[in-house]
Amino acid sequence: MAAITESVIEEATLSWLQSLDYTILSGDQIAPKAPTSERQTYADTILVERLQTALEVINPTIPFAAIEEAIGKITRTDSPNLIENNRRFHKLLTEGVDVEYQRDRRTIYDKVWLVDFTHPENNDWLAVNQLTVIENKNNRRPDVVIFINGLPLAVIELKNPTTETATIQGAFNQLQTYKTDISSLFPYNELFIVSDGTEARVGTLTADWEWFMPWRTIDGDTIAPKKQAELEVLLKGIFAKHRLLDLLRYFITFEVDGDTITKKIAGYHQYHAVNKAIESTVAATAETGDKKVGVIWHTQGSGKSLTMTFYAGKIVRHRALNNPSLVVLTDRNDLDDQLFNTFCASSDLLRQTPTQADNREHLQDLLQVASGGIVFTTIQKFAPEPGQTYPTLSERRNIIFIADEAHRSQYGLNARVVRKPDEEEAYLSYGFAKHLRDGLPNASFIGFTGTPIEATDKNTPAVFGNYIDIYDIQRAVEDEATVKIYYEGRLAKIQLDESERPHIDTEFEEVTETEEQTAKEKLKSKCARLEALVGSERRIAQIAEDIVTHFENRLASIEGKAMIVCMSRRICVDLYNAIIQLRPDWHHEDDDKGANKVVMTGSAADDGKMQPHIRNKRRRKALAKRFKNPANEMKLVIVRDMWLTGFDAPCLHTLYVDKPMRGHGLMQAIARGNRVFKDKPGGLVVDYLGIADQLREALHHYTAGD
Repeated sequence: MAAITESVIEEATLSWLQSLDYTILSGDQIAPKAPTSERQTYADTILVERLQTALEVINPTIPFAAIEEAIGKITRTDSPNLIENNRRFHKLLTEGVDVEYQRDRRTIYDKVWLVDFTHPENNDWLAVNQLTVIENKNNRRPDVVIFINGLPLAVIELKNPTTETATIQGAFNQLQTYKTDISSLFPYNELFIVSDGTEARVGTLTADWEWFMPWRTIDGDTIAPKKQAELEVLLKGIFAKHRLLDLLRYFITFEVDGDTITKKIAGYHQYHAVNKAIESTVAATAETGDKKVGVIWHTQGSGKSLTMTFYAGKIVRHRALNNPSLVVLTDRNDLDDQLFNTFCASSDLLRQTPTQADNREHLQDLLQVASGGIVFTTIQKFAPEPGQTYPTLSERRNIIFIADEAHRSQYGLNARVVRKPDEEEAYLSYGFAKHLRDGLPNASFIGFTGTPIEATDKNTPAVFGNYIDIYDIQRAVEDEATVKIYYEGRLAKIQLDESERPHIDTEFEEVTETEEQTAKEKLKSKCARLEALVGSERRIAQIAEDIVTHFENRLASIEGKAMIVCMSRRICVDLYNAIIQLRPDWHHEDDDKGANKVVMTGSAADDGKMQPHIRNKRRRKALAKRFKNPANEMKLVIVRDMWLTGFDAPCLHTLYVDKPMRGHGLMQAIARGNRVFKDKPGGLVVDYLGIADQLREALHHYTAGD
């Protein structure tokens, strides 16, 4: 049997690309002074003659002078910053290059397209191995460079799996060296591929190693068997011509956060889910469609918000939808803000800036447009005035409701009879979907959720339809899209009196039998009794001491942050005070200092001990920024409900739970610790209230394969 060497892997790579109808050439064949040279110098990274020829084919009505003008624009760099130049080029690649020229004594404003996205066969497809690039005396040879129309859009770096020091991460490190040594190759780069012949991953120019992800499927319908080479699956899954063009056009985004630009590409689960959703949307919005697009269940931490962004970016440009309007729905203000910020960070992909509805009146104004727009709102803004029906705003069919966490109980079309305990008269209460349908009767609905639809939930399928795509916890962990969650029960560490323990167990079971919102309405007395037991002074002191010891031991072995989830705001504050008694240096009155904070809402009516911890939206946002920054001293946060859904802090590795939770609420909470971050081995859930059975039940239910 022949030994597996890097050259063998390289030959296999070229063979797979050739099977996809790429032309294969070596770097020597196109080198300067070679008989078939396509480069004047080793510093040239664009194959200019191929580019000129391809652009003339793709843009047959554009004069050659205008094509030369377009080439000049893409070869010019406006910034010393590589990622800025890369972002600028991507915009030219996906939106065309603006040019002007004279025809019949008139100035014509037109676009030169660098690739033909509609007809893949009109493009020039080339793979070059061992391409020598020399820049500032640095001589480097990437293993394989993919050129489309002479533009170097992808780089593949390979390592030998039989050499202990030549790892797949070594291939990643090699690419980072190339970015510094031969940076002129990368303003045009869209994809990095690394492989050691066994594993294969795809990433972008700005991605750290932990964000280089596998590609598990070729056709999107079946996951490739483990015996099939990962590199073969990745190359055939990404570099099939129609798929690569689709990926370049709709599934790459540049997220802008202040001065930081992060380039992101869809994972295979996101790419195929979005395309299934696009197909379903076209059918649902047609004249004969049922207006139910369906539901995408992608487990928490696997990039659901980004999937929603990619969906929006592609559907707004779909010809069949004729410039649709999108209405993005959440059920909480903080989730509305978080998702809105995610979309705004990708405004290049969306080709527009989304708008956030301030109130009911503003929402109605935004939805009465003739076409277009991306509007963010909480579902509560669709509530009509008491005793009234929500007014009809538009009868267009190209309006799409995009609902985050679509399984929530408030979506429903049917009425139910409600009778308040203190009132004799009953009234009809409708799910919010009724009001949405009243306002926009021909709109279609798509739902995104991080947790599955309950078997007893009839509302969600009635409003949204059936599953479009499922990506559950098990697959996310296998793909390293999320990390594993580990459990540690520390109930035994808290020495309760025997007389107290059975009461806590009983109250806990009753409170967690129903959803938290129902518990607030129907189980207030039981919650109050449990809160008194859980929040006793002696118990809080014990938990504070145990958390401090446990967390300091965690920090000694792995750098990161922790969140404590308490049952009430009163317990949050009391626990904070108990921790500060043990570690006074963790406290600071200023928001921008201190290691420990409570994050909660409140009002002027709250008692004095609460007031130091009540902050407005702007101040809470500043705390979130501190907590998300791995280098910031803020290491520990105490919450009741805030930051348990939609809050993304990858450096968070420990969740201390001292609150009755079950079902999707529990899964949402523990998912705060499942984000990928550097060498984080997993997230840890530390249980002080005995949620093991609830966690086991939720994990079983939330894995599609079970």
